[in-house]
Amino acid sequence: MDHYIEIRLLPDPEFPPNVLMNALFSKLHRSLAMHGQGNIGLCFPDAGKSGLGSRLRLHGSAMELQAFLALDWRLGMRDHTDVGEVLPLPPVKGYRVVRRVQAKSNPERLRRRLMARKGVSEQLARAAIPDSAAERLDLPFVVIQSRTTGQQFRLFVEHLPLQAQPVADAFSAYGLSPTATIPWF
Repeated sequence: MDHYIEIRLLPDPEFPPNVLMNALFSKLHRSLAMHGQGNIGLCFPDAGKSGLGSRLRLHGSAMELQAFLALDWRLGMRDHTDVGEVLPLPPVKGYRVVRRVQAKSNPERLRRRLMARKGVSEQLARAAIPDSAAERLDLPFVVIQSRTTGQQFRLFVEHLPLQAQPVADAFSAYGLSPTATIPWF
């Protein structure tokens, strides 16, 4: 992972940055799922409490990133993005895991799962998992649509603290990983 591409959202009077980021991320995800190598990771350098910002970086080898750019995955987003060249990494501050975090936000689903796995009654499941057990996350997110169910959901993204050494592992079709690091600069 010695190269990167920076993608910037261009200001648009009709669409706020978060709507454009949702669309960009969805297109990126579909292409990463089809590309299917697990060698491209991503990060959001401007991520914070108010959202993911208006930039994202793809990280990988020069060959992987060039091959990815050759795919026509930005169709419909060309007027809304500025895609940089494949560049070698500048000096890095460290390495960071950028991962997906899923909230246990649906007590009803958790109850059904408890009933199926442990064979407990609905009454016992309701007592064990009250409605107040719904977890809320204070992390930036993108809203994407599931290709299998058609439902929209929030994909929460967490940037873990910097670490001194890189960790190699595969990235998901979202370009995220619970263990692999991306260079941070």
